[in-house]
Amino acid sequence: MKGVVLAGGLGSRLYPLTKITNKHLLPVFNKPMIYYPIQCLVNAGITDILIVTGGNSAGHFLQLLRNGSDFGLARLSYAYQEGEGGIADALKLAEAFAEGDSICVVLGDNIIEGNIKKAADDFRAQVAGGGGAKIMLKEVHDPERFGVATVQDGKVVEIVEKPKQPKSNLAVIGIYMYDPSVFEICRDLKPSSRGELEITDVNNEYLRRGQLTCEVLQGWWTDAGTFESLYRSAALVRESGANRMDV
Repeated sequence: MKGVVLAGGLGSRLYPLTKITNKHLLPVFNKPMIYYPIQCLVNAGITDILIVTGGNSAGHFLQLLRNGSDFGLARLSYAYQEGEGGIADALKLAEAFAEGDSICVVLGDNIIEGNIKKAADDFRAQVAGGGGAKIMLKEVHDPERFGVATVQDGKVVEIVEKPKQPKSNLAVIGIYMYDPSVFEICRDLKPSSRGELEITDVNNEYLRRGQLTCEVLQGWWTDAGTFESLYRSAALVRESGANRMDV
C-alpha cells in the first residue's frame, strides 16, 4: 500500500499566515504540520508517499522534505494540483503514482494521537480478500461540521455530508484507504453544489457496492485548518508527547 498526503488548497481560513507559505508548512508545536500526516503513514508501514500540493508555495515542500530520507522513506513524490477542485479531484493526481496498488490517503492538516497500523493491516487483508475501502471514524461533539456515518453492527449504513440533524456523532475524519478502483470512481464523479468533487461521494459509492468498512480511531484527533484548531493542535501535541518523532 502506498501513501498520499493531500496538502493543497489556499488556506484562506488561516490568512494572513498563509499569505507567504502553504498552510501545511505552518508549525504545530515543534514540527511543521506536514510532518504529522507523513509520520502517520510511516507508522502504518508505508514508505512510498506522494505529496499533492498547489499554489505559489509548492516549492517550499521540496526545500523542507527533500527526498524524504529523514523519515526513512523509500520514495517521496510530488504532484501539483491546479486550482481547488475538492479532495476527490486532488486524488485523481495520484493514479499514476499508485501504479495499480491500494492507497492510504491522509489530509495534510489532520493530526492524531495514536496510529492507524491496525486499520492499515486490516485493510491490506481486506484488499487481499476482494478489495474495497476503509474509512476512519471519530466521535465528536459537533458532527454537523463533518461527513457523518451511521453504523449498525459495526457496518456503515449511511454517510451524510454536514447534516443539519446528525443521526450519530461519528465523524468521517481525513484518513481514507482505497483499492485501485477509487480512480475509476473519481473519474465518474459529478461536481457537487460547491463545484467540487466530494470525497463523501467516493465513500458512498463503495458503500453502495457493499465494499466499505470502518474503524473508530483511538485517542484524540483534530484538524489544524483554523486559528482555533491550529492552537488546539499544538496544545494537544505538547500535552500528549505526540511530537516525539524521529525526525
